[in-house]
Amino acid sequence: MLSRSLLGVLLATTGCGQSPPPPAFDGQAALEYVRTQVAFGPRIPGTEAHRRMGDWLDSLLRVAADTVLVQAWEHRAASGAVLPLRNFIARFNPSARQRLLFLAHWDTRPRSDGPSSRDTTLPVPGANDGASGVAILLGVADQLGVNPPSVGVDLLFVDGEDYGDWTARTDVLIGSEYYAKNPLPGPKPEFAVLFDMVGDAELRIEREGYSVTGAPDVVELVWRTAADLGYDTIFVSESGTTVTDDHIPLQQAGIRAIDVIDFDYGPGNSYWHTPDDTVDKVSARSLGIVGQVALGIIWKQ
Repeated sequence: MLSRSLLGVLLATTGCGQSPPPPAFDGQAALEYVRTQVAFGPRIPGTEAHRRMGDWLDSLLRVAADTVLVQAWEHRAASGAVLPLRNFIARFNPSARQRLLFLAHWDTRPRSDGPSSRDTTLPVPGANDGASGVAILLGVADQLGVNPPSVGVDLLFVDGEDYGDWTARTDVLIGSEYYAKNPLPGPKPEFAVLFDMVGDAELRIEREGYSVTGAPDVVELVWRTAADLGYDTIFVSESGTTVTDDHIPLQQAGIRAIDVIDFDYGPGNSYWHTPDDTVDKVSARSLGIVGQVALGIIWKQ
């Protein structure tokens, strides 16, 4: 069943009233954001590349956003390593009571242990798995900085998503769990949309399983927005893989969160968690489509 607020949004888009068109998202600029991130090197917590990437994010967001909040803490990993982590939250229209949350992870995995990896000792470059979602948020920030939204928008860049052991679920989703346990003051987001692995040149985004069960009305809103923009062959109505991702801690904290993800990355998902997750696999067109949908969601409110 749709919530009243989201039902109203859907009715408004299909009735006589029309929402104003969103500004245009620049997919080519987003691809440059991907290139810059990868040029730092693998953004593994505790490394110099990770520190420099975080400082770069902070500097960009302070130019675009009304307010930037940083959640900084140390996480002791199962190995005993102490990881300096930072979540960045760029806030637009911070006094608004109605708030939307968009998020992505900005760290990368320290080892290429995917099933198709050609060398498990190498770190993951993270062009798609990490940098693509960040590029979407940065492109949205660029537009919100010059086109202030009528609702409140928070852009959350979470750290430590991909550090540890996914099988045991230790030292993963660290930043989203920290955010969920340390919410910002004020109203809870009406809903949250996670962008992860959204730059694949062969982009096809299915409806992720935990999203459908945990926040079906948000899934409907996002996929309807994509269809209204002409992207129904990219955001397809089929059920996809169920993925443990940064939306799960948010759902557990009572936020209706979904995951926009293309988990079929390369032939047979052969680029996932491998040294082949490189910039040449990422498409400005794909980034442009996803970014336009993100802006379309905001402009429907």
